[in-house]
Amino acid sequence: MDKNEEGKRLYTITVFTENHVGLMNQLSIIFTRRNLNLESVSASPCSIPGVHKMTLTCYSDRETLEPVIKQIEKRVEVLKAFLFTNDELIYQEVALYKVPTARLLDSENLEAIIRRHNARILEITRDNTVLEKTGHSNETEALFEELKKYDIRQFVRSGRVAVTRANVELVDQFIREQEERRNRIDGR
Repeated sequence: MDKNEEGKRLYTITVFTENHVGLMNQLSIIFTRRNLNLESVSASPCSIPGVHKMTLTCYSDRETLEPVIKQIEKRVEVLKAFLFTNDELIYQEVALYKVPTARLLDSENLEAIIRRHNARILEITRDNTVLEKTGHSNETEALFEELKKYDIRQFVRSGRVAVTRANVELVDQFIREQEERRNRIDGR
């Protein structure tokens, strides 16, 4: 879903940073001060050694979020932050569902449900079966709704992970430009 009830658009913010304790707290304060709610958060090392990528999603408008990006970039640990709409990204989430094995085995629809949603069975024990679904949030939510009748015991969905549709990683360009600038300054 690209828009919420208030008509705000879902934006994805990627933040390239050093991995420092407390940075997520600093970033959440920036959003809290502007009364913005983060919909999802994920963080991991990226393709650049020593650099981490945080992916945040938030319903808002571009005019509100552009100053947020500037404020994020003022943090010492932050290399660069970017703001994207869904059409500028390729993105996914992962969801896990734990349901009672007996309920699933008694159903004639189990195989059809799993196939229709392109889900995978991760583990089957006597008590529980864990399913995995990768996709957009509306897809993982659709499987959740369908599995409700099987007495879901646990459900969790990851934050968004995303890459841009651009041919190059934008932070790579930024780092290269900064190195060229530093070399020009040092060369004088």
